[in-house]
Amino acid sequence: MAFLSCQRCSQALAASAVLAGVLSASIGAAQAQVTVHAALSTAAPTQAARTQASPQPSSPAASSETPLPANSAAYDPSLPPPKTLAAAAIDKVKQAAKSATDIFSRVPCVPPKGGAQSLGSLPHVAGRLIAGQPVTIIAFGSSSTQGYGSSAPEFTYPNRLAAQLKRQYPAANISVINAGIGGEDAPEMMKRLQTSVIDVHPDLVIWQVGTNAVLRNLDPAETAKIVEDGVARIQAAGSDVVLVDPQYSPRVYERADSASRMVRMLSRVAALRHVGIFPRFEVMREWHENQSLPVDSFVIADGLHMNDWGYACFAQLLGDDIIKSVGQIKIGVNLPAEVRTYRPM
Repeated sequence: MAFLSCQRCSQALAASAVLAGVLSASIGAAQAQVTVHAALSTAAPTQAARTQASPQPSSPAASSETPLPANSAAYDPSLPPPKTLAAAAIDKVKQAAKSATDIFSRVPCVPPKGGAQSLGSLPHVAGRLIAGQPVTIIAFGSSSTQGYGSSAPEFTYPNRLAAQLKRQYPAANISVINAGIGGEDAPEMMKRLQTSVIDVHPDLVIWQVGTNAVLRNLDPAETAKIVEDGVARIQAAGSDVVLVDPQYSPRVYERADSASRMVRMLSRVAALRHVGIFPRFEVMREWHENQSLPVDSFVIADGLHMNDWGYACFAQLLGDDIIKSVGQIKIGVNLPAEVRTYRPM
């Protein structure tokens, strides 16, 4: 009898061990399921938020013994399922649109007198969009392109432009690469034209140039010759081109003669090479002279660089022109060569 009792004890102990293992595995699986569900149900936080929200265990043992969250009811399977990737993408587009609208709530971004003008023909961009292929745009330039004066990276003009184009073409894969380096002008940019632009094989190059040449008292004619050579190289590589001339700001227009010559010379290059030009100098001057905006409402305290509003309105008007030009190609409008530039107002 004692032997039978001990045998039953052994069987009971073995059964208990098996049961304990099953329970442990079940609890572990439940915790893993809760963790996965929580990750899918929560919008992606910033790195700082993730660091604060995730407890750091002192040892592997401590991690395995972490209890279920107190608000585990939030992970109830009966609640609506997490958003799909498509729904999340739509939410991001809506948020970007709200961000773009918010900055114009106090001071609206008004198109130049006469409305948006055409940048001319952008066949490579239009062709890629029509074919449903990815579109790559390079913003090439100096500190205005890099975004000096903006309060955050998302408020630079290339990022503002990217957001606008993605709202306009939600099904398209559009990327805008910021290739701006502060302090450069045509001579320095030409040294990296091959690696920063041509080797990337962009569909469109937006080349902002001329401001630093004015500040350095460089000959506008010499700058224009360098830019013309650069535009020819970009076109030969199979990309559309849009030039952007200097900004209208105190440190630029205090050298009025040089600035005016630079604006004229870049417009002439655009006409000779049959590329678009966005007349930033005239557009910004209209903000001040015709729309009565104080200069410090679109230029920061250094008297040179744009602020968040200035970059946002610049990007908005440039984006409107790009969208209009692409639309003309898509509906078969052929613009004569002599009007393929955005004429100064």
